[in-house]
Amino acid sequence: MAVPRKKVSRSKRNMRRSHHALSTPNVQEDQNTGEFKLRHHIDLKTGQYRGKQVIEPKEEF
Repeated sequence: MAVPRKKVSRSKRNMRRSHHALSTPNVQEDQNTGEFKLRHHIDLKTGQYRGKQVIEPKEEF
């Protein structure tokens, strides 16, 4: 069974965990509706991408 030879210092442990932080999603305000959406994604409410109609808009119930 593998057993660590020496204790891992706080510095080395924290360096290893430096990439574990959560990042915020990259959102921007839509120019037409004013709602926030993910960049490079279709706005599902209007069905537009970069000002062009791509899909049929989602109907509200």
